[in-house]
Amino acid sequence: MLCGPLGEAAARLLPGVDDVITWAAPWEGVDAPTVADADVDALVERLKAEAFDTALILTSFHQSPLPTALLLRMAGVARIGADSADHPGRLLDVRHRRLPGRHEAEAALDTAAAMGFLAPPGDDGRLRVVPPPDTVALTGNGPYVVVHPGASAPARAWSPDRCAEAVALLADAGHRVVVTGGPHETGLTRRVSGEWAVDLGGRTSPRTLAGVLRAAEAVVSGNTGPAHLAAAVATPVVSLFAPVVPAERWAPYGVPHVLLGDQHAPCADSRARHCPVPGHPCLDEVTAQDVVRAVQKLLKESA
Repeated sequence: MLCGPLGEAAARLLPGVDDVITWAAPWEGVDAPTVADADVDALVERLKAEAFDTALILTSFHQSPLPTALLLRMAGVARIGADSADHPGRLLDVRHRRLPGRHEAEAALDTAAAMGFLAPPGDDGRLRVVPPPDTVALTGNGPYVVVHPGASAPARAWSPDRCAEAVALLADAGHRVVVTGGPHETGLTRRVSGEWAVDLGGRTSPRTLAGVLRAAEAVVSGNTGPAHLAAAVATPVVSLFAPVVPAERWAPYGVPHVLLGDQHAPCADSRARHCPVPGHPCLDEVTAQDVVRAVQKLLKESA
């Protein structure tokens, strides 16, 4: 698996991946390196040394696979396939075109199938990760609901006050609550946890987070990595989904979920990282009571 630094931890959770090559591309992310700093020549030489014969490039609907395809071709990869809206010239041997509105997970599977890589018998195509560890030492015994208040893009995050209110109401409704967050979100998780929840902010690696999410009854999260990690461990999700990207492509895949948030707000499909509408109405008009009802709906359905 060749991926960027932000994807490395996720790549190492994938079943069947033998090795991970991490490279920061100058066309990826919000703080991409310069072309010189990316050291393209070193990557090409490394790929040449590995002597790969086939490459499947997986990109989201708004990304072009062609820069990566060019580097792979320079490295001598003989057969390359990808989903591409742009004319690829000689860069792709298999040019797949996704169906309109296809979910990202399904589009990736479709592209793999176009390359001849079909799911093995018994594989239903749902997201999966390697088996996570037991995390009861972190969460304590008994059922619980996870609330994940953060997101890498502020436009996709519910407000801290709303999250804190939801944690308190979930606790009042009889749920044990665990709050999760990354190492730079400890102030946020402390604030949201209050006196009601177990605060795991900064205390989980991606693999242990998978374990925490797997053992949860439900996960409350914005459209961010832990929502998809929850789907990969088959845990239902209450998705606080800002419509800056379309839910039909990025909602939690293959698990029961409740979608909250105004999907027709003015910010829809803008891909904005910071909310362009005063008051962040697409998410902050969602109430804590809405979240509690959504959790109870998922738990009733799973029972």
